[in-house]
Amino acid sequence: MMATALKPKMNLRQIWNMSVGFLGIQFGFALQNGNASRILQTFGADVEHLSLFWLAAPLTGMIVQPIIGHYSDRTWNRLGRRKPYFLFGALAAALALMLLPNAGVITAVLPPILIGAGMLMIMDASINVAMEPFRALVADNLPDAQRSTGFCVQTFLIGVGAVAGSWLPYLLAEYGGISKTAPAGQVPDNVIYSFYIGAAVLVGAIVWTVVTTREYSPEEHARFTPAEAETTSAPKGLSAIFKDFSAMPAAMRRLGLVQFFSWFALFSMWVFTTPAIAQHVYNVLPGDTSSERFADAGNQVGVLFGVYNGVSAIYALCLPALVRLTSRKITHAISLTLGGLSLIWIYFIHTPGMLIYPMVGIGLAWASILSMPYAMLSSVLPVKKMGVYMGIFNFFITFPQIVNGLFGGLIVKHLFNGKAIYALTLAGVCMLCAAIAVLYVKDAQPQRLKIEKDEPVALPL
Repeated sequence: MMATALKPKMNLRQIWNMSVGFLGIQFGFALQNGNASRILQTFGADVEHLSLFWLAAPLTGMIVQPIIGHYSDRTWNRLGRRKPYFLFGALAAALALMLLPNAGVITAVLPPILIGAGMLMIMDASINVAMEPFRALVADNLPDAQRSTGFCVQTFLIGVGAVAGSWLPYLLAEYGGISKTAPAGQVPDNVIYSFYIGAAVLVGAIVWTVVTTREYSPEEHARFTPAEAETTSAPKGLSAIFKDFSAMPAAMRRLGLVQFFSWFALFSMWVFTTPAIAQHVYNVLPGDTSSERFADAGNQVGVLFGVYNGVSAIYALCLPALVRLTSRKITHAISLTLGGLSLIWIYFIHTPGMLIYPMVGIGLAWASILSMPYAMLSSVLPVKKMGVYMGIFNFFITFPQIVNGLFGGLIVKHLFNGKAIYALTLAGVCMLCAAIAVLYVKDAQPQRLKIEKDEPVALPL
């Protein structure tokens, strides 16, 4: 059998260059998260229909990521193995970023709401194309001993990109002198220019990684992972995946319940925060999408999303120490509890300045959601099926978002009488349910402490 060669270590500059592209991806993703509902409402979407438009994200994630992951494993050309995919994804996402806020200009073809929804779907698909191979790039290039450092750098850049993208519309309006209001049916200039800048940052960051980062050739990859190279058994079909799904470990099923409540809550927060803050805090009337108050609410939501992403980036670095003091599931339960209480807290806030405080708790929950479930899952999965079960685990992320997308709007319309603030309250309750559910997950704690230092701090989605 071929001897396994050790991958050479990368210096901090090389790791930084390899991860810069994710800053651009998160910059664009943050712009979408903070402004998509606002743009769709401007083009005529009702509050209760917003969750239907947001279905594009989980649906494309469920379909695109496994396919791109499969083919990027088998692609090597002059550009590389992973780089062709995230370069193409970045270019497509940048195009969608520029077109989404301008959907109203091309109304001769379709109504702007449909064009905007189409651009949102293209953006989601493109971002998923860019993200999936980017995750694999760290594992491809770094030896095991450096993966903790690699994911720490990546986590930090994710936070920087998310904060910058979330805050940009507010900064352009308040400090750049760019208009934050527009006639009915039109997107304000500060949002449009933010999306243009986001497109440029996304492409620039990805190109930086493409130019500065080298990928291993097939021969080098086989030398570092001979067992993988020598495995030439026939690929498994759908029936084998379904069999693995039915035979998943009990702890994975319980984690699935935790994920359902967590991601149902997150989806509600992303979709309904803008209308909720506009109605509940800024006293914007239903249907008003062109007033200065609505613009202020939209800009404020961008700032708030930047805050929770910044808190998440910092808290992610503290999670290993907290786990050593307690356990993974206790750390996750505490983080989810703080996030749930923070979402409920928003209902009791009626002044914009106070909204920043719940974002701290939400940021703690977000960091934990990105890391703790995967750390617990890795302890209970058979090593030979780690990949397929990690892929199946993505189902527990996308499925609750799809359920929310189908029924969240109906709940807001018929149970909450169009008051989106109650969607955030429901999200808080769901996150508290997730905190309770995680306590019933059996975690292999004794076998974990020794290797904790080599586990990634956070896994981006």
